Amino acid sequence: MSITIDRVLTGKAQRFGDRGEASAIDKTRVAGPRRVGFLGIEGDEQADLSVHGGPDKAIHHYPRDHYPFWCEQLGDHALLAAPGAFGENISTSGLTEEIVCIGDRFRLGSALVEISQGRQPCWKLGHRFGVASVPATVVSSGRCGWYYRVIEEGAVAEGDALEPVERSLPNWTVARVFALLIGGAGKREPDALRTLAEMEALAASWRARAKKLLV
Repeated sequence: MSITIDRVLTGKAQRFGDRGEASAIDKTRVAGPRRVGFLGIEGDEQADLSVHGGPDKAIHHYPRDHYPFWCEQLGDHALLAAPGAFGENISTSGLTEEIVCIGDRFRLGSALVEISQGRQPCWKLGHRFGVASVPATVVSSGRCGWYYRVIEEGAVAEGDALEPVERSLPNWTVARVFALLIGGAGKREPDALRTLAEMEALAASWRARAKKLLV
C-alpha cells in the first residue's frame, strides 16, 4: 500500500525553553525536493544531540491520523491546524503505530528508510502546547509517532510516495514496543524485553533500555 506524503517539514534550532534551552521542534513546510542524508533531511537540525538526532533518529514521522484525538484533548489549539505540531519531519494519513513495525523499510521518495524506534516524548511537547500533561498523554494513548534511520540516501518532496519495501519483524509493531519500553508493559513481559534487547533493527538506545528494564 503506497501512502502519499502530505507534508515534509524541517526546522532550525532556536531558543525555546524558559531557561534558554534550544530546540528545533518548530518545523516548517518544505517546498520542493530535499536531500535525505544519513542524518536526516537537508535543512533540518536538532538542538540537543545527546538525545535527539543521529543515525537511529534521522527522520521523525507523526501520523496526521492522530490530530482529531489531540483536538479533542486540547481544543481548538492553533498548532493543530496543520502538520508539524509534534515536531515531525514527515506527515501522512493511513499509517499508525498499530500498523507499522520495527524494521519496516520504505521508499521515502527515492531514499530507503527503516523504522528504528518510537518517539519517546519529553517536556518540550508540553512546553510547546502550553499543557504540561501532553507527554503523559502521548504515553498513555500510545500516539507516539516513530523514527527512521536512512539506509540509502535520496530525496523527498511533498506529494511523493511512501512505499513499503520489506517487513522483517511483523510481530513487533511500534505500538507494542512503545508499550513495553515506555508504557510500563515490559514489567509483565520479561521474555519480550529479552528479545528487544537483542533486536538489531531496534535503535541502540532502546535496546539498552530493554536491558535496563530487565535488571
